[in-house]
Formats: sequence, C-alpha cells, structure tokens
Amino acid sequence: MKNIFKFLIISVIGTGMVSCSEESILDLSPVNNISLDDAFSSPSLIESSVNGMYNAAAIGQYNSTAPNGGRGYVWGAAFVQQGDCRGEDVVNTATFYQLTYTATYDATTANNVYYWIDGYRLINRCNLVIEGVSKAVTAGIITPAVGDNYIGQAKFLRAITHFELLSYFARPYNFSAGAGHPGIPYRTVGVDTQGEIDSEILVGRNTVAECYQKVLTDLNDAETQITNTTLTKASKNAAIAFKTRVYLHMRDWDNVIFEGNKLNGLYTLTASPNGPFIDSYSNTESIFSILQAATQNPGVNAALASQYNRRRLVCISPIIWRDPSWLTDDKRREDNSTSTNVGTGMVFTVSGRKYTLKYKDGVNYTDASPIIRYAEVLLNMAEAYARKTTPDLPNALAKLNQVRNRSLANPTTQAYTAASFITPSTMVGAILKERRIEFLMEGRRWSDIHRLQGDNLHPIDGIPQKVANGNPAASTFTLGTPYPGPYGVAAVPSSDFKFLWPIPQVELNANPTLATQQNPGW
Repeated sequence: MKNIFKFLIISVIGTGMVSCSEESILDLSPVNNISLDDAFSSPSLIESSVNGMYNAAAIGQYNSTAPNGGRGYVWGAAFVQQGDCRGEDVVNTATFYQLTYTATYDATTANNVYYWIDGYRLINRCNLVIEGVSKAVTAGIITPAVGDNYIGQAKFLRAITHFELLSYFARPYNFSAGAGHPGIPYRTVGVDTQGEIDSEILVGRNTVAECYQKVLTDLNDAETQITNTTLTKASKNAAIAFKTRVYLHMRDWDNVIFEGNKLNGLYTLTASPNGPFIDSYSNTESIFSILQAATQNPGVNAALASQYNRRRLVCISPIIWRDPSWLTDDKRREDNSTSTNVGTGMVFTVSGRKYTLKYKDGVNYTDASPIIRYAEVLLNMAEAYARKTTPDLPNALAKLNQVRNRSLANPTTQAYTAASFITPSTMVGAILKERRIEFLMEGRRWSDIHRLQGDNLHPIDGIPQKVANGNPAASTFTLGTPYPGPYGVAAVPSSDFKFLWPIPQVELNANPTLATQQNPGW
C-alpha cells in the first residue's frame, strides 16, 4: 500500500477539468505542477480539483503513468463489464474479461487488481477534496454552502466506491450474524504526507457491518450537504436512491421503502424502456450517471459503446434471452438492425447472436455510464414491500408493474395481476427476474447474485453456471423453450474461495497489515 499511496500523492490532482456548462463536453486541462495546497487556493482551482475527482471516477489510471490513462475503473465502463461478466446473463465472447467470466483470476489478474487500486485512488482523491475544501472554507476562499456542496459530493463518491468494492472483496452482509465478518478498509484520510502513509498502512479491514454504517453515514451527509441537481454530478437525490440499494443488501426493508418514498414525484419512468439510453443525459428517469465524452473517456479498451457495441466483446446470454418470463414481444427485445446499421433499438443481431444496443454511440463513445436510475428504486421498493414481516403484495405488484408495463406490447392483457402472485415467494421471484431483464448489460447482475447468497426466499448458491466463453451458435438464441445447455463454465459454490476476489498481491507486498488479512484460500 505504501507504494500505491506514494503514487496516489503524485497523481491525485494530476488531471483537472476546467468546467464549461455541466452537460457540455469538459475541456481537460493538466495541473500536474500545482501543489496540493495550491489546488485549493482559489474557487476556480477548487472547482477544477472537484471535477478531477469525477474524471478519476470515469476513467481511472489503470497501469498507465498518465493520470488520465485508465480503462474506466471504477465508474466508467468497468463496473458494468465486471458486474455483467461475473453473472450468467451475458456471454464473454473474447479474452478481455475471460478471467472474470470463468472465475480463473488470481491476485495478479489486471482487471481485478486495478478495480481495487483505481477504486482506492478515487477514494483517496475524495478524501483529499474533503480536506482541501474544508481548509478553503476555514480560510474564507469559498463559502460554507459551496464547501458543503463539494464535500457532500466527495462523500457520495467515497461511499459508493467502498460499497462497490465490498461486493467483490467481501462476503455479503447476511453472511454472518451482525455482519461481523471481514469487509475492506474504509479510508477517510487523504494521504499526502509520509506520516499519513505510515499511519494508514496500520489500518486493516473493517467489518462488513462497520463498512455499511460508514457508507450510510457518508450518504446521509451527502443528502444534507449537496445542492447540485445535475445528472452527472452527485446530488441529494442520488444519495437517497443509493441508500435504497444499500438497505436492500442489508435486508432492511422498511428503510428501503422510507428512502424510496422520498423520491415520489421527482422522477418518472420514460415512456419507452429505451428512453434512458436514447438520451442518456436528459431524461426523466436517470438519477446519477457518469459523463463520457469524445475528450473524456477511456477509448476502445473500456468505453461502453466500444466494448458492447462496436467491438461486441460481450453478447446477451441465451440463458436470459430464452427465459419464458421475458415475453417474446417485450419492447426490450426491439431489434431494428440491418447488415450495415445497428439501428436505434435495444438489441442488435450479428451472426444470429444478440447484443445490447443500450450504448449507441460507437464512434465517439459518449454514452453516459448508468450508475442508478429510477427503475431500480421502484424495483428495490417492490422487493422490500414483498419481503416485509407483514408482506404488502398490492404495493409490491404496483411497483413491479410500473416498471414492467412500459415494455409490454399490450399491458391490458399482459400485465401481472393480484392473482399472478399470491405468496411473497412468487412475487419476489418475479421481481428478481424483472431485474435481470430490465438491467441487463448495466452491470447489476453480480450485485444481486452477491446479496442473494443464503436468501430465505430465492437463494443463489455461489456463481451460477454459464454458457462457454466465446461466440454461441445462432441456434442457441431460438425462442420458444428455456435454454437447455450446454454450460461450458461450471458453477462456483458459495463455499469456494473463488467466490471472492483476492486482495491484489501488489497491495499485500506493500501493506504488512493487509498481508495478514487476505481472503481465505488465496
């Protein structure tokens, strides 16, 4: 960790961004020669430092020596690709994420290593912003209101990044009574001195329970401090929405509903399920997305429209494509592609295989990374209503239908009714299936697999079996019956050490505390 932190100090304000308007393309301006103290010495430099924090979230650094040389870790394309490829609803068609897809990674696998490293680089940048902005407020450089807005945004990114890392490097919340099992280090100190390096390497893994409480504290602070309302920066509403996700993982059903109700009337689903993707920067449904632009994305190696559209490195799996719950005339199957144009639908076909068209700009790669949208809040609430101690199936049904009905060819005859699900178990099963369809190719599948380990109604044991890595035959996509196999990637039981990623070897080599806290089996 000492080596990583030293690198962080050099790179943490490596690339600032001089803002135009929020929704315009941002002009990147290097500020490598500005000291950390000077970076918070004027309102414009403070804004540049905060924008640099978002740039780090969108791109990261990977193994590049350039602060802007990353591959979309952790909130660019990387979280979508990793979250998809750990699950069974996509097929990795190439070698790019094959080790993730087949669970053949180890402590040196680059795509896993840099998830950790770029995640903590971003967290450290957030901490330095919090500390630098706090000093600027004390010095009278910016007002307390402006400072709170920036600090709240940094706390939001710090919270969601820790939460994201938890789902890969730690067991789910309900793995042990009180969630007292190992989580990850929750970092709240901005490291920019040797003394801070020396003290931080003594800090080991927090428990999962401690991590969740710190995540919620940061999100609660973000809710009260942030005044920004634009889509591509953290907002009060984004903090609220994300809390519904956190409480869902904690199985705190009442708080999922409480937080979700705060957003009533503030967002509406787009009329078409394609709406959030046709215009990913201006729609009524997206709550928080990460900006990607021709001058601000990691290019062919990680931009969403590069990986999923132009290069076709991941296709839809026949497992979910042929699931009978996904009606054949569902609008999320819309495919208006031709041999020369992938069209504007939600799916396109090449050699009989089905690919997502949620990410449409295969030239400049400007599609926003979809972090959280209102459809998820509604389905989080639907599940919480169905799982309450005293289940509320009517409200669960209403929220489920609110999301599903817009995709139906004929909602009058195809919508679920009260007679469709008369038990909490059948209702939750339908909600979980809807999540797989609605959020397909948005990186959400692993999060659900992770939290449903040992579930009381619909448990998943480990990582499900998958179609073999490579290009599935066109015949495997024929609708009419569920996919019967073959499965070329075996399931990984939850008891297997490979269910979790190992803490990277480079971290263990530099950090004597974490060297004794590696995940078991690695």
